[in-house]
Amino acid sequence: MTPPGMVPVKHDVILRNATLINGSGFPGFTGDLAIDGDRIAAIGDLSAASAEQDIDVGGKVVAPGFIDVHTHDDGALLTPDGMVPKISQGVTTVIAGNCGISLAPLRLSAAPPPPFTLVGGRENFRFDRFADYVAELRRLGTATNAALLVGHTTLRQRVMPRVDRPADAAEIALMQAEVETAMAEGAFGLSTGLDYPPAVASSTAEVKALARTAARLGGPYVTHVRNYFETLEEAIEEAIDIADDAGGKLVISHHQATGRGNFGKSGPTLERIDAARRDIDIAMDVYPYAATSTVLRLDRCDTGLRILITWSDSFPEMANREISDIAREWNCSERAAGERLLPAGAVYFQLDEADVRRILAHPRTMVGSDGLPHDKHPHPRLWGTFPRVLGHYVRDVGLFGLEEAVFRMTGLPAREFGIDRRGRLTAGHFADIVVFDPATVADRATFEQPQQAAAGIELVFVNGSLVWRDGRATGARPGHVLRPLPAARRGIAETAGEGGLACCVQSTS
Repeated sequence: MTPPGMVPVKHDVILRNATLINGSGFPGFTGDLAIDGDRIAAIGDLSAASAEQDIDVGGKVVAPGFIDVHTHDDGALLTPDGMVPKISQGVTTVIAGNCGISLAPLRLSAAPPPPFTLVGGRENFRFDRFADYVAELRRLGTATNAALLVGHTTLRQRVMPRVDRPADAAEIALMQAEVETAMAEGAFGLSTGLDYPPAVASSTAEVKALARTAARLGGPYVTHVRNYFETLEEAIEEAIDIADDAGGKLVISHHQATGRGNFGKSGPTLERIDAARRDIDIAMDVYPYAATSTVLRLDRCDTGLRILITWSDSFPEMANREISDIAREWNCSERAAGERLLPAGAVYFQLDEADVRRILAHPRTMVGSDGLPHDKHPHPRLWGTFPRVLGHYVRDVGLFGLEEAVFRMTGLPAREFGIDRRGRLTAGHFADIVVFDPATVADRATFEQPQQAAAGIELVFVNGSLVWRDGRATGARPGHVLRPLPAARRGIAETAGEGGLACCVQSTS
């Protein structure tokens, strides 16, 4: 009851009878959560308060909205329904511009070559300035929040007449200036995709120069490393060397040990990363599947890998077929078949489950989907990554606890990327919230039928607005284009964030 003389508090939304997992990694607790406008208003016993929208969640988990740290959603963010695969699994913030490929700053007059196709067609590459892309996202509105990286490969395409060679000193200086401009206009940091053809010829010195610029401005160096196959360990060493020279944070994208010859190498690579962490701030992300996905790479054909073609512009009827079957039907090698299929996308069944689990269990590993929204037949990680961690790896396998899994998806990425007032259930933070059933949450996307929404995700709020309810998108587009937390404040926030539940549980009294 409301004490005599006290006016009852009325909120916009109250989620009652919740299991609150606050994104800190600490144990969940029972209570209520109130939302006013775009913020969390109160957490605790709110029995004396009322709300315009009063929702009894019946003991289900209320957690911060998930942060997908590795996406290629740059083009999807521009479309009305492009973020449905993310909000349907509880994602409220995406980090785009990964693997060296950002939409801006780049204008293309012809069809983009791979790997630019990861983020869509020529119509998406229309932004001469990073600020123009940011302004367009704000004008259109987005269903999720977006944190953006500027891509090294994009910058090479912008300033170099040919990308099959290292950049010269003048081109490096131009790219450094572009990094500085992009970060002034909202980019969180620099990404590279050194394994892709337009960046393969880049020198380590070239990348170091750009990473130094990003680090000076407080941004991370986020890298799809030079090689995940035969020279995996050398590629990790190069990434560490670049970050050490730059003096900033290193984030290793979708860490993996690819190909049978590399099975088990996650052990020594993680040991090397941990040794380097004594001097360098290093994090990483991983997706929870033993299969990869990207554009069709001819160098991976005829290697004994199982390769599933996901789309082909030249032969669309070959989608969802294995390249070995196509090659037999055409009476040619897999490489020859691949040449005919290009441009195309593919799923590669080339990872060891033990490596996936070892990397996922590492304490500095975040969860990233690496989903490809522009694939006609995408890898199931686009729709299933976060529920797969919660359902398969937490509930079924027991790799780690539910609170730890939520931390890897919320508080940890917010800390690593300097995302302000998100990733925790704390009064005053933005109301990015997911409600899910821990008993039923599961990925339903499969390699055969990948475009299926997850089970058990009941409600998703972005900045206080419902974007997912009753198994469908509401059509709301309340997302923000985020700005990074300044480096000085980020250090304070990380220290303050170690306080556990006491800093997060608040009441209305």
